[in-house]
Amino acid sequence: MGSFSIWHWLIVLLVIVLIFGTKKLRNIGEDLGSAVKGFKAGMKSGSEADAAATPATADAPPQVTATAKKADANTVDVEAKTKS
Repeated sequence: MGSFSIWHWLIVLLVIVLIFGTKKLRNIGEDLGSAVKGFKAGMKSGSEADAAATPATADAPPQVTATAKKADANTVDVEAKTKS
């Protein structure tokens, strides 16, 4: 009772193709490929942003400019108010 033989896997593949069809399987493959490419691009740009955001000295706080604020669409500018 070891692993399945190549014939078992071919039958499983044939059943999957008959159930889903080749067009749907191709679309799933394309979606998966684009998701992997997007993930790799995000990881690459994230590591480049981390390297660029590292300050020259550890004591100095990072300087944020107006262009840097506009570049990051996820940043929300709010003011903290004290309770009176």
